[in-house]
Amino acid sequence: MTGACGEPEVPEVGIVGGWTTAGCEFSRTPESIDVGGRTWPVTPQPLEAVIGRIDEAGRTQHKSSYAGIEVDQQRVRAIVYRVPSAAFDDFIRNAAENTCIFVRDARYGMHELATWHDRLRADIPAWQARGIFISTISARHDGVGLEIGTPDVDQAREQLPRQYGSKAPLIFIEEGPVTPLAGTGIPTAPQPGG
Repeated sequence: MTGACGEPEVPEVGIVGGWTTAGCEFSRTPESIDVGGRTWPVTPQPLEAVIGRIDEAGRTQHKSSYAGIEVDQQRVRAIVYRVPSAAFDDFIRNAAENTCIFVRDARYGMHELATWHDRLRADIPAWQARGIFISTISARHDGVGLEIGTPDVDQAREQLPRQYGSKAPLIFIEEGPVTPLAGTGIPTAPQPGG
């Protein structure tokens, strides 16, 4: 089975345009490994190395542009989401070597979403006092915004934009509170007495 680097579907409104590296002109066969009687897809070493270089540079040198990365093991490619930047685009072209990298526009970079994340996390007690429980906050790897997990979606969707502005990068999803397990199930060390 071979995988070609055809155009991926646009996942969200707002993610537009982009380009591909020269390595997308070639077909590649997906790799897999058998573990415990099951076959699992794996990322080929050359692509994994390129992903590592792009991710590191994105997080350090291009953090206002870089939003995240996605691996498509079936098509043997990576999709990099970034706020358009000539410098970061040049870095990606050079780092890609002969691998297939799709570069897609993102609305927000990782750095901006991290700033929003920290602001919302600091405000969790205030929101809880107002009756809005926030279970999770996570930046989307495609740069669309922050996912706010809450059992109070309607109330959060109404109240949070009033506080942070209508242009705040907030995406509300229904999610109950995180409940820790009562026990691990299997003791990690012998219990007293045996």
